[in-house]
Amino acid sequence: MGRVTAVDIESTASGRGYWVVDAVGRVFAFGDAAYLGNAPSMGAHESVTSISAVPGGAGYWLFTTRGRVLPFGDAAWLGDMSHVRLNGPVLDSVPTPSGRGYYMVASDGGIFTFGDSAFHGSMGSVRLNAPVQSLVPDPDGTGYWLVASDGGIFAFEAQFHGSMGSTRLNRPVTGMVGFGRGYLMVAEDGGIFSFGEAVFAGSLGADPPATPITAVASHR
Repeated sequence: MGRVTAVDIESTASGRGYWVVDAVGRVFAFGDAAYLGNAPSMGAHESVTSISAVPGGAGYWLFTTRGRVLPFGDAAWLGDMSHVRLNGPVLDSVPTPSGRGYYMVASDGGIFTFGDSAFHGSMGSVRLNAPVQSLVPDPDGTGYWLVASDGGIFAFEAQFHGSMGSTRLNRPVTGMVGFGRGYLMVAEDGGIFSFGEAVFAGSLGADPPATPITAVASHR
């Protein structure tokens, strides 16, 4: 097995396991996470960017930069963006609580909804200071937050709890995860920024790892 370049992590519902996926679509399962398959070979201009699990952990989707969706286990294929010329690569994905839908977000802030996910707006028509990295649905399922690499937060039908957009960061923000009625951001150096009900439990910001952090997961 060659060098693994991890791009995303997904926790199991129990919090006793997780999946890690790398850019070529290899999935690594730990704890009570079930291994259900890897992505097929892709072209030179496409890579896997995220993994999302269905409730119960008996399936997961892999999402690519072209907006392609690859389902495994009991995850259903509900459509994708692979037939559309995108303005920016898809960088993140999130399932709906029911597991019967998913969101995709592209670097230009474009939002793509499938199944029972609801569209509440996007940043696709706005000139951004930094590319959007991640999307997090709010707990009641009526909206979502987007986070950009400069720590800026864009809230759609979701309460704004704060951002890092006006703060000079040591390294760009690469991911975000929901935590109660709030959210956590992670930067490449392992710095963690918590807002709303999100609990700060420590970070690597003072002792950065040798390779960039690409994602954060939580269990509560």
